[in-house]
Amino acid sequence: MAKMPSLLLLIASILLHSAAATTTVGVTYNPSLPNLPPPERVVSTLQSLCISAVRLLDPSPAVVRAFAYTNITLLLTAPNHLIPSFAANRSAAALWLHSHVLPYHPRTHITTISAGADVITTTSAAVDPTVDPSAVLLPAIRNLRLALFDLGIRTISVSTTFSFIDIMTTSFPPSAAEFQEPIGSLVVRPLLEFLDETNSSFLINLYPYNIFSINSEIPLGFVLFQENPFNFRDDVVTGVRYRNLFDMMVDAIIAAMAVSGQENVPVIVTETGWPSESEAQEGNYAEMYLGGLLRHLRSGLGTPLRKEGAAEAYVYELFDEKSTSNNTNGTTSDAAMGGRTLGVGGKQWGIMNPNMTMKYRIHFSDSSRNLGPSLVRLIFLVCILLILLNWKVALEILDILFKN
Repeated sequence: MAKMPSLLLLIASILLHSAAATTTVGVTYNPSLPNLPPPERVVSTLQSLCISAVRLLDPSPAVVRAFAYTNITLLLTAPNHLIPSFAANRSAAALWLHSHVLPYHPRTHITTISAGADVITTTSAAVDPTVDPSAVLLPAIRNLRLALFDLGIRTISVSTTFSFIDIMTTSFPPSAAEFQEPIGSLVVRPLLEFLDETNSSFLINLYPYNIFSINSEIPLGFVLFQENPFNFRDDVVTGVRYRNLFDMMVDAIIAAMAVSGQENVPVIVTETGWPSESEAQEGNYAEMYLGGLLRHLRSGLGTPLRKEGAAEAYVYELFDEKSTSNNTNGTTSDAAMGGRTLGVGGKQWGIMNPNMTMKYRIHFSDSSRNLGPSLVRLIFLVCILLILLNWKVALEILDILFKN
């Protein structure tokens, strides 16, 4: 009987670990878009919505400063046009860090820096057409990391962002997925080795909407996280059953990384979303997709090939991007949208209006701290049992669960 308190304390610790293992859910925010509210107001609204992570496109120093002393983590995206200079000279990377990171770290919680987005596949005028992106991307990433170390910063990881549709051979079955060549051997495999060595993450823009749009055989409910006895696809090689397209695409990435010899690198979904269509559309597919996505990520179920699933996932995007004609920073462009189409046919990707009201009835939460209903019920039953055995132990359990 004396061993019972220790055993129950161990159970409580396991329960707490399970609650903290869910995917961190955030949003992509491009503050350079016109006619947006001031960053301070945006930050306040994000906090009220319990959004705990933000991916910043075109991060100006003022916007980075606006996130200081908040519980919101930042993933910064350095502009594409700076990648060649980062690769050529570490001092160029250090100069960017001196203006965008050093004055605000650690008051602003920056976790990751992406050296550009879709650098390999972009044809944006912001990238020097005489420079081979595959030759400069990894040197730029290495110099960014070394520059961080020079500044005494070792808590920020460095990676780069790809788009699923540009680098993958297939999404189904995941067991057959590989990275496209020559990108796979020239860029992705060396990058994965670097990410594994530095405990960094593989960043991917991933849109089930794209795959659904080009494949009429995929049921809509399978894409929208709808529960239906027929909403599944089986990978006959692995024997795995998939209940939604998002998990299938994430596992395709994981399988391709395994083929490349680096199956344990964490995956961050830097963009996912669904465009709003014309008002005549039957059903609000954007709201259904986003609502289903958030519920799924908060569930902690992970994916069939990786129990923890994606480490983080960012909904694209906070505000509608009406046009990219004025964008010269190279982070987002018409030629590098990873399959997204902006301002065409009435499609927009924002989840919030410029007046800070939500376009959809969706709910974010700090999933790293949020206990699911089933877990709460289990904790309740455990505590009842503990009270019957030893009320002091019950108090210790509650203290562990709700103070951490």
